[in-house]
Amino acid sequence: MKRLCEVLELKRSSYYKWLSGRQARAAGKHRDRALAEKIREVHGEFGGTYGSPRVTAELREKGLPVNEKRAPWVMWAFFICVRPHRRVHPLDLLQRDFTAPEPGWEIHGGHHLPPADGRGVSLPCDRPGLLFSHRAVGWSIADDVRTDLVVDVLRTDARTRGGLDGSLFYSDHGAQYGSRAFADLCT
Repeated sequence: MKRLCEVLELKRSSYYKWLSGRQARAAGKHRDRALAEKIREVHGEFGGTYGSPRVTAELREKGLPVNEKRAPWVMWAFFICVRPHRRVHPLDLLQRDFTAPEPGWEIHGGHHLPPADGRGVSLPCDRPGLLFSHRAVGWSIADDVRTDLVVDVLRTDARTRGGLDGSLFYSDHGAQYGSRAFADLCT
């Protein structure tokens, strides 16, 4: 052993330390395999969509003490990959058909143009190039994008047109469009 360590330029103490830890490493690999099987069970139970934080929580709930750092390492080592959730598209009243039967039928929101001076502009307008008109139905300026900005624009457009009955407002998932004030205005 002395000659082999000299040829490999290793200290004999390093070799003997490695040799004495062999059983501990084998036991660790066995524990990792057992944990990987439990992770696969939980992972499969939820359609492969649970990542390591949720898998860890589920294993703990089942009474298995798992470290939050160990679970992701075992998932990586045993190629347990998370399958992304299928995105559920919300109700699409337009069915992705961006043509309009008459001018002003649809109002499109979500145009927030930040100019160089740092002020935000919201321009809900008819869908450019796809619907009848290309004109902005209103505009409002504020320091940041908030519900009041969009509400002001729609109120301006309602005054201009004499109401918005029969119109459909199409927007992105911005927080201002999901607010109670905006929902009340639409109602």
